[in-house]
Amino acid sequence: MEVVPTESNVLYVVNNRIDYLYKVYAGWLGKVIGVRHGANVEGWTYEKIARTFGEITEYPHAFKNFAADDDTNGPMVFLRALEDYTHTSEITAEQIGLTWLNYAPDGHGFFWWGGYGKSSEHTAYLNLKNGIMAPRSGSITQNGKAVAEQIGGQIFIDVWGLIAPGNPQLAAEYAAKVASVSHDRNGKYGGMFIAACIASAFVEKDIGKIIESGLSVIPKNCEYTRMARDVIHFYHENPDNWRDCFQFVYENYGYDRYPGVCHIIPNSAVIILSLLYSEGDFSKAINICNMCGWDTDCNVANVGTIMGVLNGIEGIDEKWRKPINDFLCCSTVIGTLNILDIPWCASYIANLGLKIAGVEAPAEWKKILASKGSYFHFEYPGSTHAFRVATDEQHVTGFVQNSTEVSSSGERSLKAVFDVAHPGNSYRMYHQTYYSPADFNDSRYDPSFSPLIYPGQSVETRIYIPASMPFPIQARLYVKDRNQNKRHYGEKKVVQKATWTELTYDIPYLENVCLEQVGVELIPQEGWAHDLICYIDYLEFGGKPHYQIDFQHERMEVWHGLHKEVSQFTYLRGLWTLEDGQLSGSYYGEPAEIYTGDLNWRDYTYEAALIPKLGDEHLVLFRVQGGIRSYAVGLSGDHKVTLYKNNNGYHALVSCDFTWEYEQKYNMKVDAIGNSYTVSVNGQQLLQYTDRDQPYMTGQIGFANRNGSHTHYEKFAVKGM
Repeated sequence: MEVVPTESNVLYVVNNRIDYLYKVYAGWLGKVIGVRHGANVEGWTYEKIARTFGEITEYPHAFKNFAADDDTNGPMVFLRALEDYTHTSEITAEQIGLTWLNYAPDGHGFFWWGGYGKSSEHTAYLNLKNGIMAPRSGSITQNGKAVAEQIGGQIFIDVWGLIAPGNPQLAAEYAAKVASVSHDRNGKYGGMFIAACIASAFVEKDIGKIIESGLSVIPKNCEYTRMARDVIHFYHENPDNWRDCFQFVYENYGYDRYPGVCHIIPNSAVIILSLLYSEGDFSKAINICNMCGWDTDCNVANVGTIMGVLNGIEGIDEKWRKPINDFLCCSTVIGTLNILDIPWCASYIANLGLKIAGVEAPAEWKKILASKGSYFHFEYPGSTHAFRVATDEQHVTGFVQNSTEVSSSGERSLKAVFDVAHPGNSYRMYHQTYYSPADFNDSRYDPSFSPLIYPGQSVETRIYIPASMPFPIQARLYVKDRNQNKRHYGEKKVVQKATWTELTYDIPYLENVCLEQVGVELIPQEGWAHDLICYIDYLEFGGKPHYQIDFQHERMEVWHGLHKEVSQFTYLRGLWTLEDGQLSGSYYGEPAEIYTGDLNWRDYTYEAALIPKLGDEHLVLFRVQGGIRSYAVGLSGDHKVTLYKNNNGYHALVSCDFTWEYEQKYNMKVDAIGNSYTVSVNGQQLLQYTDRDQPYMTGQIGFANRNGSHTHYEKFAVKGM
């Protein structure tokens, strides 16, 4: 039976629309904090943590930037099923399973790929890929009880509570479908419990009642409920010392009592314990949870989401927020989805919650919620959108902070401060649009990236210099090319003090670049050393790409010996590397695929030079929306050129004769306009096709081959139309 938003659910969103947005931000922020807090002590015992850290009161480890994690990969990706299929509760487990296949790389990154029958997610993925669709893919009948009742059923589930505020039944219905892709019974019940607790935390302030709300959506006689009741009973009998409760959990629900690598029951007991003994305090809850050990990042993350929603943004101490700086790294097959900022995530989640409730977004938030990721607005309290500051001057420090002091389009702006500035020097505030291994301490979950911004696109912003600045200042927008360590600048403007100044920059056509920063550069013109303050109301970029890449200018991003990526690209599967200044791709069976560009690119001309080395299918990809949704065209067996559509499998759309040979270069050109596609080879138009069956209207570009082929690619060019 379909569960729909209740009247109280809809009324909550209607009456608390801004509060809802803020609580979603706080909940997702709590999730990310929890993952980071527990990441580097994952799998540790309570004794080892206590011996090493004593009492944990802050992050146990520092990171340059925190790399990807399965706990945050899963929620943001699986939620896309509501965009790709339907946002209603009519969404099916099978559709969510297809979402796995579309966005998760095959066998690397994203999940723990621990082997079939060992890792629940690896097991489910292989089932899905081989036609065993959800919910059978995660069922006990298919995989056995041990695999089906590991912890993954609840670690990916938080967003499904965030989209159903005040409606735990609806949250649990979504969660049951999501968890059933890879889990069953207690593994599924844990997902339903966590989602319902999060949904309840929007409207309920009592921790005990929030937990009861979670228990109300799962069977009363299951092991999960029995464990929860025992922990609750112990808490009421012994409310003063969480360590006594953990000893009870350890003795009665410890790892030794359950099969598999990371069973859900012991870890869920720690979650419930931490909530009960937290006294409603965010920091206390996540610290207790981390001290208990076991699957720390997963457990602390679920607690962080519940407590984030419960306490709101103001309940999360700055010491947890500042090191994160609103940045979230992921490791999907879509490179631009791997560089996220937490406010964008919150808006994406909340926008779906509003749609489900059938409630319009607040007028002042409509543009924010409609953004595809390139609009930085600073309207969430404390948000920075991962902006950073830099200067070429030594011994000068700076910082950014959210401010309500001045604003132009809303209530907030980003304040950038440099402690001293000198005439003629440059001071920059920027968003990082591409990341390299040097930006991280490790290679958690093997991330890779495509730039967020490209030549041919445009940038705009609005800045404010306070009247107290004693010297005139020039400002200009810029992008920085990582390949040549060079900045490209827009036009300079003299900034009028105490008034908002608009800056725009149309990035020109460029070749062989990797744009890693977009930002504002300030240049004091005269005067003496003084602090420098600037406010950014918003920064936005987008538009049609126009650029060319020759692979001899690219590089391998070396994370460690087993993790190497072609710069600017993500890959689904296959051996992809740079060889003799060319991109080389090969694989033994299924299609090898590699991608770059933006998921939102619409009409464009895409040209690429390919050289067949071995095998019978050598392809370029366009309108790529993931691993099971794209078009492919290229040289195929029996001397043909063939256009394919990938809809969870390649299907030939149209073909023509064309004699091709190994080791010869072929210039492939695709004009993708609306639902019509024109294909030329070496300047000769060979194919034209109009797709009238649910065509893909946007997507990235890429390369592929099939049937054990080996292909080289010399260069490519993209021009938006």
